[in-house]
Amino acid sequence: MKPAPFRLERPNTVQALCQALRKHGESARILAGGQSLVPMMNFRLVAPEVLIDINHVDGLDYIRLDGDVLAVGAMTRHAAVKESSLVKANVPLIAKAYAHIAHVTVRNRGTIGGNLSHGDPSSELPTVAICLDATFVVSSSEGSRTVAATDFFKSMFETDVRSGEFLSEIRFPVAARNQRFGFEEFSPRHGDFAIAIAAVALEMKGDTCVSASVVHGGIRDIPGHMPAVEAALQGKVVGSEQITHAAEATLSIEPTLQNYHGDAAYKSDLLRTLTARALSQAVAEG
Repeated sequence: MKPAPFRLERPNTVQALCQALRKHGESARILAGGQSLVPMMNFRLVAPEVLIDINHVDGLDYIRLDGDVLAVGAMTRHAAVKESSLVKANVPLIAKAYAHIAHVTVRNRGTIGGNLSHGDPSSELPTVAICLDATFVVSSSEGSRTVAATDFFKSMFETDVRSGEFLSEIRFPVAARNQRFGFEEFSPRHGDFAIAIAAVALEMKGDTCVSASVVHGGIRDIPGHMPAVEAALQGKVVGSEQITHAAEATLSIEPTLQNYHGDAAYKSDLLRTLTARALSQAVAEG
C-alpha cells in the first residue's frame, strides 16, 4: 500500500510550525517519528493533504528537571527517554514502563509526544501519564495551554489537541521518597501493544497506603483509574491478603476493547492478575 498524494512542509522553528498549522488547519497532520502515522497513511486510514515534518524544529527535544517536575519535550525519542538517568532517578514508573515499550527500531525513531498525541489505549505511555497525573503543554500561534492527563485522552485515537495546535511538552511530577511504583502488562510478544496494562503509584507510610493511583490500559477506549481498587488500598496495611482483595475489585470494570487476542472475560481475568502483580511489585520496593 502507498499513501494518498500529499504535500510536505519542513519548518525549522516553532514559529514556522505554528504558522503552518494555522494555515492548513484540519487538512494537515504532523510527522514526528512516523511510527503510527505512516502505516495509517499507507493503509489509507488517514489521508492528509499536507504533512508537516517537525524533525528539524529546534527546541522540542529535551529532558530536564524543572523544580519538582520532569519536563520532556515532545520530540524526544523513545530511546532517549528509556536511557535517561534523569528519568530513572526521578520518575521510576516511566522507566518501568519502557522495559515493555516497542522494539529497538521503533524506539530509535518514535517520539514520546507522537505516541501520546496518537492516543492508542493499548500503548503504555497514556496509562503511565494518567497514573502519574502528568500535565500536557499544548501550543499554537496563540500561545500555550496545559491539559491534565485525565482530560487529554478523549477517546480511542482522539486527544485534546485542537486544529492549529501541537503537543509541545509533557510534565511528570517527580516521585516522592515515600512513593512506590509497579507496572505490569501482557502482550502477544515483548514490545507489542498490550492486551492489558496495570500501572500503580502508592504513597506509603511504613506498611500503610496513604494514597493510591491504580490505572488500567488496553481494555477500554481510554486508560482510566480503578477507583474500587484504590479505595481498597487507601488507609490499609498492604500485605498479600490486601493485595488479593484489592485486585478482585478490578472485576467491576467491564473491558470494551475486544479482539482475537482476548474477549471481555479473558481481559477481565488478565487485568486482575496484572493488578495484583503490579501492587506486589510496588510494595516490594519498600
